[in-house]
Amino acid sequence: MIKAFVYRLYPTKTQVRSLEEILTTCRYWYNTCLAERKEVYETEKKTISKIEQLRKVKELKATNPYASKVHSHVLQNVVQNLDKAFKAFFRRLKAGETPGYPRFKGRNRWKSFGFKEYGNGLKIDGRRLKLFGIGRVPVRWHRPIEGKIKTVRIIKKAGKWYACFACEVEPKPLPATGKDVAIDVGIASLITTSDGYKVENPRWYRNQQRKLRILQRRVARKKLGSYNRRKALLALQRQHQHIANSRKDFLDKMVYKLITNYDRIALEDLRITNMVGDT
Repeated sequence: MIKAFVYRLYPTKTQVRSLEEILTTCRYWYNTCLAERKEVYETEKKTISKIEQLRKVKELKATNPYASKVHSHVLQNVVQNLDKAFKAFFRRLKAGETPGYPRFKGRNRWKSFGFKEYGNGLKIDGRRLKLFGIGRVPVRWHRPIEGKIKTVRIIKKAGKWYACFACEVEPKPLPATGKDVAIDVGIASLITTSDGYKVENPRWYRNQQRKLRILQRRVARKKLGSYNRRKALLALQRQHQHIANSRKDFLDKMVYKLITNYDRIALEDLRITNMVGDT
């Protein structure tokens, strides 16, 4: 099975600039490939395949000075992401759903880039992560990596950088407990088990709304494109990330407690998104 391990990166200012350049180059390449597919289909009623665009990566690296600093696997991964977006579009179209044609990515709308193969453009070098075109980046290894590393993605989130390792690991069955439980998902309480155990809804977002309103007003008052607006926006993004991290940590601990105490868990077949509530 595939398991993800995410670690915080601490790049220098020079490395941050190089990482930002890679994101910009990937966004440019994505938009170029999307424009090519769109134009060819509209004018010639033909579909450009993924293979055709993958062949153009070598040409891009030879003609674009910024692309020459980016590993070819990163640019190939961009083409694969676009191909997945088109496959999802046609799948929804065939199913009669709202299709959602792939969009062009604006500035600050591209937050990550990936390496298809560990050891090719990226490897662990001591306590640091060695990236092609970037150098050795300090990492906070808060837990050991398990299994075999398959792919790695570098992500920018709320001004911070992370490395996400997708690893192939052997599943480890938990000890049998001989107990079963049914769970009722509610609004007043987050869950209620058939044993009578209740978990109250902490309402992270609701409790942080006052602070979010203040931060959102600060962003609205700043001049568009100014440094102060970017600074205020970063503070707002970090507050949203804090809420998301609090929610994830709480739910992860709750789920771990359930799966270690019960062999079988029965859950209502509900459309959770249609329920009114704040988690």
